[in-house]
Amino acid sequence: MAEKSWRFDTLAVHHGNRPDEWLGASQAPLFLSAGHRFGSAEEMSEVFAGKKPGYVYQRMHNPTSRALEQRIEALERGAKALVTASGMAAVTNAVLTLAPAGTEIVAGKSLFLSTYLFFTRFLPRFGVTARLAEPGDPQSFKARINSKTRAVYVETIGNPAMDVPELGAICKIAHNEGVPVAVDNTLATPYLLRPIELGADVVVHSTTKFMNGHGAAVGGVVIDSGKFDYSRERFPDFGEARKRAGKLAFSDKLWREVFIILGGCQSPFHSYLTLLGIETLGLRMERHLRNAERLAAFLEDHPKVRWVNYPGLKSSKFYAVASRQFQGKGFGSLLTFGLKDQRQCFKLIRSLKLAYHLANLGDAKTLVIHPYSSQYVGFAKDAKKSLGIRPEMVRVSVGIEAVEDILEDFNQALKKV
Repeated sequence: MAEKSWRFDTLAVHHGNRPDEWLGASQAPLFLSAGHRFGSAEEMSEVFAGKKPGYVYQRMHNPTSRALEQRIEALERGAKALVTASGMAAVTNAVLTLAPAGTEIVAGKSLFLSTYLFFTRFLPRFGVTARLAEPGDPQSFKARINSKTRAVYVETIGNPAMDVPELGAICKIAHNEGVPVAVDNTLATPYLLRPIELGADVVVHSTTKFMNGHGAAVGGVVIDSGKFDYSRERFPDFGEARKRAGKLAFSDKLWREVFIILGGCQSPFHSYLTLLGIETLGLRMERHLRNAERLAAFLEDHPKVRWVNYPGLKSSKFYAVASRQFQGKGFGSLLTFGLKDQRQCFKLIRSLKLAYHLANLGDAKTLVIHPYSSQYVGFAKDAKKSLGIRPEMVRVSVGIEAVEDILEDFNQALKKV
């Protein structure tokens, strides 16, 4: 079977494997060398110039990490991927490549906490303005795009707002204005959605989450669609990158001008661990999604639960767009629900026996957190309210355990609230 016709689960297991080059090894070898030897000065010059593929120094690129990049390129239908030290390194590299000082980005306001802080507190120090739009309203993005806008940024599922933006409509609006779209696809994963197929130009992930699934490796990735035309007047600083790399101008500029300089490379060991985890991404996502739907329905019917926010419930205003966009596969495995007050939330978390109280998400294990008192503890009350962070809210990242055990755990804990 030709590799280009392989389906998702087959790509997740096989793409990027090169046993013939690896002495027959079925898994990518772990290359821990900081540097790589060249046979001549001419050869090294050609690699530095981008005229010939090769490996120079671990901070620039690594063979183990390249195998992971190739697999993610296939899963996301992208042209070029670059793995980074963390999800936030991926966001930082992508945005700093797109938005130099004096420019602006338009971002959906429902953002991962560190991304929100990066946009609202870090970027302004370097002369970049982030204008926040309503993720559920494509026209909200259009209203904020101006001559200084260099990118539109959105997440496929908001955390913890659980909103699902209509990506196709947002991409069409941005492209009509000559602006690329960057999408964080961490929560949906390419199993649920491939943003590039809906028009996205850049995709980022925290591979720490569902991509590896075991919670043992930290990493991120930036994927370039290779489709956006950076020859537009809006992007005068892309000239040299276009000459060197053509349709991969974004990847070239990111790698040379941001990634190498900031030093946010992924550890080859973490790339190796993520390669192992990604093989079961499809299988794990099936269980994550099924378990999340069951838990959401259980919580919605429980008398002690005031509300449940999950796009897979018909009560969610994002149910219709999520059903269309995710093609019936599921709705993600993150959800939030409300109790009477913060005191009850704390008592519930103390009473859970199976679920872990952890700040991470996307692990094989079911994880819970009270965002109001932890991640957002330093925010003013008005800021928390505007972001939908309520004192009575619990966030759950639903794992792949037996769903009956998950339901029993929440049921016994709710009895004690």
